[in-house]
Amino acid sequence: MKNRTTLTALILMLLFQFSMAQNVADFFSKADTFFNTYVKNGRVDYKSLKENPTSLNELVDLANGIAVSESDKATYQAFWINGYNLSVIKGIVANYPIKSPLDKAGFFDKTKYDIGGKSITLNDIENKLLRGNFPKEARFHFVLVCAGLGCPPIINNAYLPNTLESQLQKQTKIALNNPSFIKIKGKKVQLSQLFEWYKGDFTQDGKSEIDYVNQYRNEKIDSGAKVSYYAYDWTLNEIK
Repeated sequence: MKNRTTLTALILMLLFQFSMAQNVADFFSKADTFFNTYVKNGRVDYKSLKENPTSLNELVDLANGIAVSESDKATYQAFWINGYNLSVIKGIVANYPIKSPLDKAGFFDKTKYDIGGKSITLNDIENKLLRGNFPKEARFHFVLVCAGLGCPPIINNAYLPNTLESQLQKQTKIALNNPSFIKIKGKKVQLSQLFEWYKGDFTQDGKSEIDYVNQYRNEKIDSGAKVSYYAYDWTLNEIK
């Protein structure tokens, strides 16, 4: 009897794991279709989503039933990067029309989103689940999109476990080679306020901010350049 009970428990556990794996794969597939449908040139079609939020709601509901483990680093990071971006979109759609995410008090630090089996704020996804668990990974800043034009652009694909490394690398290079994001004039360089807010992420292991940027630049910045920060543009990244 004991052996039968153990076998039943094992079968149920395996069925659960199989079902969860299927849900995770389904999430990534549907997220990829969603971003491809509603994102174009770094902007989001919030208007269409407001008029018909079915696909967004279904995707977020699916994501809320998924649990991912930090031990599977690529899947965990990809899930929560997509989860963050989807939650931002859901938050904007809930308050649309809106000119900026900052027009909604507590958008990042008070409003909670039901995702990954948690009720969690955007700041906690970013700072606890991602930055907190992977403190060496500064490239998160170039793929987490806050709905403002000052942020690196959202892509029209999902971040996937098997392509995450190349996607992180690509988006970081795009941002740090963009003259509108890294503004150079002679011996002066203006960096996005991201570098001011999260300076510690970019200056680990004795590196300077310029050292970090130059890792991804085609044309290197003079190491002696004077660094300042330009104001963040919180204008909504919507398709008009």
